[in-house]
Amino acid sequence: MRSVSNIFEPKAARIVRVLLTNLTREWTIRGLATEANISLGYTHAVMLTLLRYGYVARTENYKIKIVNPTTLLRRWAAYHQYDKMNKFLEYYTFEHEVDKFLKELTKLDNQSYALTALSGAYLIAPHVRPIDVHMYVPNEKEAKTFVEKLNLQPIPSGGNVKLVIPYDEGVFYGKQEVVLPISSGYNKVSVVSDIQLYVDLYNYPQRGQEAAEHLYQRILQKWGKVLVGETNCTTKI
Repeated sequence: MRSVSNIFEPKAARIVRVLLTNLTREWTIRGLATEANISLGYTHAVMLTLLRYGYVARTENYKIKIVNPTTLLRRWAAYHQYDKMNKFLEYYTFEHEVDKFLKELTKLDNQSYALTALSGAYLIAPHVRPIDVHMYVPNEKEAKTFVEKLNLQPIPSGGNVKLVIPYDEGVFYGKQEVVLPISSGYNKVSVVSDIQLYVDLYNYPQRGQEAAEHLYQRILQKWGKVLVGETNCTTKI
């Protein structure tokens, strides 16, 4: 039966991301395919591989559930190379205070973006203060909108704002809104999910792994009692 050679290639990672983001949920193959926005056949191939590695299992009602999330998350993070897999558009803002610039992002309201790397971690699990801002945007056309609204200046390298064209649109799955301490008006900014943030940070230089480990403790607390070792699961598909 068909399987995949790499469960962390971009489209396969969509399945991994969905499973880790919805830890307690049980899935049908079709439901997973729809949620991850990939084909049914490819989803089945990914699930065969995950079953073989022992990351997922079948429940008594023949649905799929994750059974080894911590190992799966760690291995994905070790594989993932944020600074090599994405395209970075470098810009400069004259607003050197990160907190003030983040407040400027509230102007974007319903725009499609999500903060990541140290700037995302700064809002989700503060540990390392960032010196620049990284934000995923869908494409270069959308990036121009952000440049105009935020009054950003292009720079060849070393910019303090990096608009990141993602290696796969799945990075936006499960993104979250963070409320900033602003007294009036729209006061929310978008950050990638904790799972995406962790894998982006893990191999990121400039204290990225330190921030990742701090975030990891938050993830474990949110997960609570994971479903590893439950007796109602099998490895059949």
